[in-house]
Amino acid sequence: MKKSYIYAGITILIWSSMAPVVKTLIGAIPNLEALAAGSFFAALFLFARNVLKGNLRIMKTIPAGHYAVMAGMGFVGIFSYSFLYYFGLDNLPVQVACILNYLWPIMLVVFSCILGLERFTGRKALALLLSFAGVIVVMAGGAAPAGKKALLGMGACILASICYGSFSAYNKKRNFDQNISMMVFWGTTFLCSVLASLLTENWVPLKSVELAGFVWIGLVTDATGYLLWALAIKNASDTAILANLVYFVPFLSTIFSALFLHEKIHAASIFALLLLVAGVIVDSVKPKGGKERNAQGEAGAERVNGTV
Repeated sequence: MKKSYIYAGITILIWSSMAPVVKTLIGAIPNLEALAAGSFFAALFLFARNVLKGNLRIMKTIPAGHYAVMAGMGFVGIFSYSFLYYFGLDNLPVQVACILNYLWPIMLVVFSCILGLERFTGRKALALLLSFAGVIVVMAGGAAPAGKKALLGMGACILASICYGSFSAYNKKRNFDQNISMMVFWGTTFLCSVLASLLTENWVPLKSVELAGFVWIGLVTDATGYLLWALAIKNASDTAILANLVYFVPFLSTIFSALFLHEKIHAASIFALLLLVAGVIVDSVKPKGGKERNAQGEAGAERVNGTV
C-alpha cells in the first residue's frame, strides 16, 4: 500500500500541472491544434507501450465492432471532454474551470445509476446536491469573471464533466483491455482534433518551448500519469481510500495557477471545492453493513482510461 501512495502522490502532482500548462499554451496556440499536439504524443507513447507488451497479437483478435465502440467512447469521453475543457480553460481562470471539471465524479455516479451499475439512494442524492451547490457557489461567488465568454466557458466545463462521467461509467460496464482501449481513445482524439482543427483553425508553428509543453502534456500528464495511477490502483488494498486522494488535484491546480499564472484565489473557490469534496465523501462512506457498490470508490480506476 505504501508503494500505491507513492505512485498516487506522483500522479496527483503530475495531473495538477495539466490545467496551468494548458492555460499557458492555449494563449498562443488554437485549442484544437493544442489538443492534437498533446494527444499525438499520448497516442504514440501508448502504441509503443502496446508493442513492447506484445499486445499486437491481442489487437488482431478484437472484433471490428469493439474498435468502433472504443472509437465512439474516445470521441465522447476524451475528444469532446478535452475540447470542452480546453475551451473552458481558455475563457476562465484555472481555479474555476478545474472546479467545474471536477463535477465528473458525481456525473460518474449518476450515469452508473442510469446504466444499472449502482442503486440511486438518498445518500447519492445528497452528494449530488452538495456538488451542485459547489457549482452555484463558484458561478455566483465572484471567482468567475462576468460576460458571455465566461458563461460559455462555465457551460463548456459542466458539459465536459457530463461527457467524462458518462464515458467512465460506460467504460466500466464494457471492461475493455485498458492498454489497448486507452491507445484507441487517444488515437481517436488525435484524428478528430486534427480534422476539426484543419476545418476551423489556422495552425500556428510551434516554438521549442511550446513543443516541450505538449510533450509534457502528452507523455507525462496524459500517458505516464494514467500509467502510474493504474499501478497505484493495482497495488492498493483499499481502492476507495486511494481514489479519494485524486480530489487534491483541483486544490493543487488552484495553488499552481496562483503561483505561476498569478491568479487570485477566491474564497468562493475554496468553499466550492469543499462542497465538492463533501459530496464525494458522502457518496464514498459505505453504510453500516451495506453491500452497495461504490462508483466513487472506483473512480480512480476509471481515471486510467480517460483524462484530467
